[in-house]
Amino acid sequence: MPGFGQLEYLDLCFNRLEAVSDLTLAQLPRLRSLLLGSNRLDRNYLANGQAFRLLRSVEVLDLSANNLESHMAGWYLSNLTRLRMLDLSGNKMTRLPAGIFWSTPQLRELNLSDNYIMEIEEGAFEALEELEVVNLALNSLHCVSGFSLTQLRVLNLSHNALELFMLEEGAESYLLRVLDLSHNRLLGFPELPKAHDLTHLNLSNNLIASLLPGSLWPGGFVLPYEEMPMVNTTWHPAPGLTRVAHLDLSSNQLQMFPFTFFQSLGSLHSLSLAMNCLQDVARESLTGGTEPSDRLPAPPEHASLSVRSLDLHGNAIRLLPPWFFDSLPQLEAIDLGSNSLQPCEIQGSHQGGNLGEGTQVPAPGGTCTPFYNIPHLKHLSLCKNNITKLQPFAFNQTSLLSLDLSGNKDLFLPKEALGGLEFSLQKLSLRGNQMDNSKVELPCLDTLKALDLSGNNLSLLPTGLLCSPLESLDIRNNSLLALEKPGLTSWSRSLKDVSISGNPFSCCSLAWLDTLRAAGVAVRDLHQTHCAYQDESRNFSAKITSSPRWLCPRPKDTSSLALLVVMLSLFFLSCGACCLLKRGQNPPGYVGHSSNRVGVFPHHPKGEGPAEVKPADSVTKV
Repeated sequence: MPGFGQLEYLDLCFNRLEAVSDLTLAQLPRLRSLLLGSNRLDRNYLANGQAFRLLRSVEVLDLSANNLESHMAGWYLSNLTRLRMLDLSGNKMTRLPAGIFWSTPQLRELNLSDNYIMEIEEGAFEALEELEVVNLALNSLHCVSGFSLTQLRVLNLSHNALELFMLEEGAESYLLRVLDLSHNRLLGFPELPKAHDLTHLNLSNNLIASLLPGSLWPGGFVLPYEEMPMVNTTWHPAPGLTRVAHLDLSSNQLQMFPFTFFQSLGSLHSLSLAMNCLQDVARESLTGGTEPSDRLPAPPEHASLSVRSLDLHGNAIRLLPPWFFDSLPQLEAIDLGSNSLQPCEIQGSHQGGNLGEGTQVPAPGGTCTPFYNIPHLKHLSLCKNNITKLQPFAFNQTSLLSLDLSGNKDLFLPKEALGGLEFSLQKLSLRGNQMDNSKVELPCLDTLKALDLSGNNLSLLPTGLLCSPLESLDIRNNSLLALEKPGLTSWSRSLKDVSISGNPFSCCSLAWLDTLRAAGVAVRDLHQTHCAYQDESRNFSAKITSSPRWLCPRPKDTSSLALLVVMLSLFFLSCGACCLLKRGQNPPGYVGHSSNRVGVFPHHPKGEGPAEVKPADSVTKV
């Protein structure tokens, strides 16, 4: 490298590099970023590490995927005093010994993911006072306790085997903002005292069964660690998390919606409890008791959550109590897919859309959930809830922008079902409901822009769509033979893209496709779309992009009939000419010319007198 004295950035990733000489690095005094990932630096690591002592200006170093073991990595780092970013991911490190980072005191970002780290010795990070981001995902850690990196802002411990996570009690508060503990074996909510700056907490894919105080360690659980005496089973974890805005508890084992627990999270905006074991929503008391939702009166006005986005899909919820949405005054989006909820009908809905609040009570029986009169709710998903019929005015006075009713087999959607959404709904999904023409009626939705009707049995599109300014339309996998002209005319100015594959379109009736192309509409799956045509008794299929119209059979006997007409015309003309010629033929020996009226008299036989001369007017004219 004799001509690269000014070089600052060098990328040698994905080679077969085994050796780095000190003579080479001595010629690169200004090198700041050195990327050596995916090489073979586990070989000759002693000589290479000695050469690395000349990298006095390097701030970014990538040693990922080099089969490095813990002692090899430590040797490479032994004199990199200016290093700020270090990537050791994808190696074969099994432990972090004390002092491994003593020579890198300015390190800010450290990636140790995808190793085999099972042990972090005390003091391993002690010298890293400026460390802000640590990635330890995809390792084999079982316990993290006495965690003292108070200056850390981002910590990723996902995809380990953690059963215990405890921050160290102390006078200094933690600066931690993002903590990812997903895909572990946590049995309870982690102990996070004085983590006042934490905004993002991911606890998905663990074994958490309850968030109640005193339920941190289930009965019969024995903690096989020396830190067992430090565990306080009466400790309540939530009060210190006043700034948590995003909390993910999906894919755990929660059986009750811990309403009381979330009340202390005053800044919570996004909450996911998807893929748990929730059946009914009950308010958990601070003493650990619960009350069934059907017996629970409406909570006080101050008992509310600040959640704006709530994900409850993949549970077994049968109904939500009437006070549920009242307790979520800022809720804008909720995903209730893959549950067993049935929307209620408003009593007196036969009177039309102008319903007073006094009539908006659930139908008797208590087996349905009211989704009307929730003015702040904008996005609702009820996919895969086994809804067979949507009741009239089910969403009245709930100004939804998007509604997902997909995956409800044989759903019957009367025209009144979406009453009240005529001037708000912008996105509607009816995908995979196997509905035929008689089961879907849509009102005039003046603001509808995106519609998904794929996976049904429609041979005609609902007429109510003609007044909708559609921009995106998905009609895949239906029974449509063509798109009707009224719809194309109505959407000519608004429609931007369509998906049409999986329909039995006729190759001989593709004028609608020409109309779409002329309007500049993008057909997203045009190359996957086929059409059908019939030849005698056989049916054929062809790609719609292969210009299949020339294959279409012409009308039967059209060419033969034309030929027959021509031949008959010629025949009759010929016959007419012959008839006229025959009519103009005189007796033998006589020829008459009308133009000059010349008569030729026949020869008289001997002994006979001359014949009577025929007057000129009687000469036959041809």
